[in-house]
Amino acid sequence: MKARRMPIPILAKGRYRAVEAQDAADVARAMSLRARSFPVDRAGGDAWDASFRHVLVEDAATGEALAAFRMATLAPHEAARSCTGTTYDLSGLSRRPGPFVEVGRFCLHPERRDADALRLALAALTRIVDAAGAEMLFGCASFRGTDWRAHAPALARLHDRHLAPPAWRPRATAPRTVPLARATESGAPGPAAMPPLLRSYLGMGGRVSDHAVIDEAMDTLHVFTGIDVGAIPAARRRLLRATAG
Repeated sequence: MKARRMPIPILAKGRYRAVEAQDAADVARAMSLRARSFPVDRAGGDAWDASFRHVLVEDAATGEALAAFRMATLAPHEAARSCTGTTYDLSGLSRRPGPFVEVGRFCLHPERRDADALRLALAALTRIVDAAGAEMLFGCASFRGTDWRAHAPALARLHDRHLAPPAWRPRATAPRTVPLARATESGAPGPAAMPPLLRSYLGMGGRVSDHAVIDEAMDTLHVFTGIDVGAIPAARRRLLRATAG
């Protein structure tokens, strides 16, 4: 019988540990968690999974997966052909220095949303970014549901405060999108509630596309989110690296 390849430890803090998947059983655990957040993953993922590394944050005592994401290291010319590049025009990124780290399918256990698990996932990502010498981190940040009006205050705040610079701001290519400016013009009342992951990215200086993609298959609205590693605020950089240390 072939021995199972154990997941590679990335770091451990308290009762949680972050590991990189090494075999089909590890990936299956990530898929099981993803399927609870992304309906499209209930069929077992997509064609991109084979080209990504998969990271899990798990309970060290039980092995239960509490967070997961997939990531890949890319050269600038590869950004346009990335998974994110299938729904956004990322040609502007090709003129930036690399390498880049693309992150996708970032999810948390829906019944055990623990801030410590999210912090450990971000610390693991920090280690990966540092090891790769990455200049930029990018991917998509999702809002649950496809009705943009339900998220209008948050989308308006993204438009007013967090747009990516024109030099590398992605252009729309997906068949169904909504301009963030439309949310601004709607004047919808209510708090600008951001998903926890997007809130963390914005705290790192993240910048977004000027439109959201309406993704029926994923049952989400998502916005391109890019983080210029060199522009992360110094205090946040110190905190991330302290947790990752």
